[in-house]
Amino acid sequence: MTRITIFSTATCPICDKAKSLFNKWNLDYHECRVDVDQSCLKEMLEVCNHARTVPQIVIDGKWIGGFSELTELHMDGDLDELINA
Repeated sequence: MTRITIFSTATCPICDKAKSLFNKWNLDYHECRVDVDQSCLKEMLEVCNHARTVPQIVIDGKWIGGFSELTELHMDGDLDELINA
């Protein structure tokens, strides 16, 4: 089961950066494209407290935020704790 979900669009360069980081870190993720799948948009709005920007990242059902929050978690070492839990 994939533990990471990234809500994204095809035209978002920051989404591409987040996906590149996950690939670099060898972390599997599920991409949910809100620009082509209305069920993904509905899920993102529910899970991410009605966030309107992408990317939005969820790990083990916990909304962590966007790219800035992802990199902050990584820099603080807290991402490893989330992934290894």
